[in-house]
Amino acid sequence: MFDIIEYLYDNYLVDDHYPDAQALALKLSAAGFEQDEIEQALTWLDGLTQLGAGEHEDFDQTGLRVYSDHEIARLSAEGRGFITYLDNAGLLSPHAREWVVERALALEEREVPAEKIKWIALLALWKLRGALEALWLEDLVRDEGEDPATLH
Repeated sequence: MFDIIEYLYDNYLVDDHYPDAQALALKLSAAGFEQDEIEQALTWLDGLTQLGAGEHEDFDQTGLRVYSDHEIARLSAEGRGFITYLDNAGLLSPHAREWVVERALALEEREVPAEKIKWIALLALWKLRGALEALWLEDLVRDEGEDPATLH
């Protein structure tokens, strides 16, 4: 499913111009993706609409996010650290942070790796702040193994 997410990001989401779900499903099928994966990805991406509901929040809110045992078991330590990094940098509002956690937990994997959490955070930042604001995070997502950029 994440192959489809990456494909959609590269081909449609960055330009903020994409076809309706039915046309998109046809284009994905023509690109060689399996129907089950297409439906799963489009359903998962539907959650992006929920992210816009908290746009009125103040991004300067701070607070400590305490993860439940279930979340600790499902979200990789590196992924949780990345969420904390974005949170501390003031890039994710509490609403957006919770959206990232919820979308990660919606994946079927036993433990969601940092790579996928980074992609989810990229989508959240893109949705809330636009493609230009998300470009630096895209570099972090695509260049694994490098230390996070310093924000100052």
